[in-house]
Amino acid sequence: VQSAFSRNGVCYPRHIMNAPAASCLIEPDRLRARLGAAAQAFALEVLPACESTSTLLLARARGGAPSGSLLVADRQTAGRGRRGRQWLSSPAASLTFSLLWRFPGGLARLAGLSLAVGVALVQALEQYGIAGLGLKWPNDLLLDGGKLAGVLVELESGPREVLAVIGIGLNLQLPPTGEGEFLHPPAALAQVIEPLPERHDLLAQLLIALADVLGRFDAGGFAVLRDEWQARHAWQERPVRLLDELCAERAGICLGADRDGALLLRTETGVERCFSGDVSLRRA
Repeated sequence: VQSAFSRNGVCYPRHIMNAPAASCLIEPDRLRARLGAAAQAFALEVLPACESTSTLLLARARGGAPSGSLLVADRQTAGRGRRGRQWLSSPAASLTFSLLWRFPGGLARLAGLSLAVGVALVQALEQYGIAGLGLKWPNDLLLDGGKLAGVLVELESGPREVLAVIGIGLNLQLPPTGEGEFLHPPAALAQVIEPLPERHDLLAQLLIALADVLGRFDAGGFAVLRDEWQARHAWQERPVRLLDELCAERAGICLGADRDGALLLRTETGVERCFSGDVSLRRA
């Protein structure tokens, strides 16, 4: 790692990366108390540091870890963002965690899961009265156009179920001006909330919203959440570019997401349906 700053993930200053962690650790008992009845949905473990909560949790999932297993790390030194980008974290500047959720059936029914997770994040943060939140297909939470949080969902199919490891990173503080390179400008909660929410309260709000949304998604797929996602779609009816490693770049008007989570792009030849993978969406 050449720098403490990610190219397109959640990014953190070097002085924060080297700060003492003891005062920032999530305390499991305090978090469970704030979760209330929702605590039974989660099996929580807190780590002072690890390379990647998602990598570690995926390995545990293969070994039979239960649905609802949750890893929270104060520091990630090799966290992963979408399309292989690095994602570093520190306790004073970020909140990062990974959640394992098991879904019966096959992979096809999990289309749109990253969008559903975005709905949960924005609903939780709206409880703090934050204005300017929006969702960008397929996995970003924006604040006044800047990237506030990112989601990375990793799926593995088994004989009777699919396991999903959901990695989430939320910016609490902005990196110093002029540091790092960003595909999208960063945003942070500190820009709109002073003082910042207490970490246990914030994580509890996120987890309560996730448990609710994942339960609804399990029952009805993205279709039951699509209207809520569309209502918060930041780039609705705006011109965009679609970058595809396998095809030529396309331009069109972003119409949001279909009922199965596919991106709807209006081009000169009509409305196209696009799925995530080797596709990246940019503002025109």
